[in-house]
Amino acid sequence: MLSIIVPVYHSKNILPVLCKRISDLQLSFPSLEMIMIDDGSKDGSFETIKELSKQYSFIRGFRLSRNFGHQNAVRKALEFTRGDLVAIIDDDLQDPPELLIDFAAKIKEGYDVVYGVRKQRKGSVFKVFSYFLFYRLLKILSDIDIPLDTGDFCMMRSWVAEEMSQMRERRPFLRGLRSWCGGNQIGIEYNRGGRLEGESGYTLKKLFQIAFDGIFSFSFIPLRLITFLGVLGILFSCFYAVYILGRYMVVGVEEKGFISLAFLIMFFGSLNLLSLGMMGEYLSRLYSEQKRRPFAIVVEEVSS
Repeated sequence: MLSIIVPVYHSKNILPVLCKRISDLQLSFPSLEMIMIDDGSKDGSFETIKELSKQYSFIRGFRLSRNFGHQNAVRKALEFTRGDLVAIIDDDLQDPPELLIDFAAKIKEGYDVVYGVRKQRKGSVFKVFSYFLFYRLLKILSDIDIPLDTGDFCMMRSWVAEEMSQMRERRPFLRGLRSWCGGNQIGIEYNRGGRLEGESGYTLKKLFQIAFDGIFSFSFIPLRLITFLGVLGILFSCFYAVYILGRYMVVGVEEKGFISLAFLIMFFGSLNLLSLGMMGEYLSRLYSEQKRRPFAIVVEEVSS
C-alpha cells in the first residue's frame, strides 16, 4: 500500500483537481490511501474533503483544531499511515503527483528514501534567491548532510516514516529529520511549477521560522561562532590597547580617538545582542520541549 500525505490549508478549489490526478495513479498503485490533514483552514476545505471522500474511496480526512503549521500537520499525519510506502506532497500541485511513479521505481531499486530536487522553481526573484541562499547556508552549518534545493516532496519506506513520527520535537524540520534517519537516499530532479490557484500559506514570517528551525535544530555552529567572535574581540582589544599605549609612549600625545571609541562600543554592543539572540533561540527550543504539549490536535476524522 502507498500512503500519500497531503497537508491542506485554504485549498478547497484545488482539492478536486488534486484528487483526480491522484486517482489516475491507481493504475500504478492499486492499493492506495490519501491522508488529507486540514491544518485549521477557514475556507471550508474540510467540508470539501468530506464531499470528495464520498467520491474517492482512498481518501481519509483529518481536521486539526487550529493552524499548527505545515511541518506539524505532516508529522501528525505520519501517525495515521498504514502503507508500506509513504509519500508527502503539498496540496497546491506545484509538485507533480505523477512523479511518484518515478519515486516508486527508485524504491524498487533498493532505495529507502526518494526526494524531489527542485531544478527550477517559479516565484518572485526575492523568494527564489532566498531559498537558494538558505539551502547553501544550511549545507555549510548543518551537522548532517541535508541535500540542496529539496522540500518535503518525497517517498519513503514505512520504517523511515515511523521513525520520523516518533520524533517528538515541537518545531520539526522534516527534510532534516528525513536526512537524519539515514538509509539509502537519492534525489530526482524536476521543475517545480507555480501554485494552481490562490496564494501560498507560507508568509515571509513562516519562511523565516522554518529557516531558523532548520539551522538551530541541526547545527551548533552559531554557538561556536559566539565563542570565536568573543576570542577575536579580545585579541582585537589587546592589540588595540598595545597600539594606543605604544603611540602614547613614542609620540607623547594622548590619543583622543572619539570615533574609534564610538565604533568599538557600537560593534561590541551589537555583538552582545547578536550573541544573546542566538543563545535565546536555543533556550526557547529547550523551553518548548520541556512543556511537552501535543504538537497538533485532531478534532474530526472522515473516511469513505
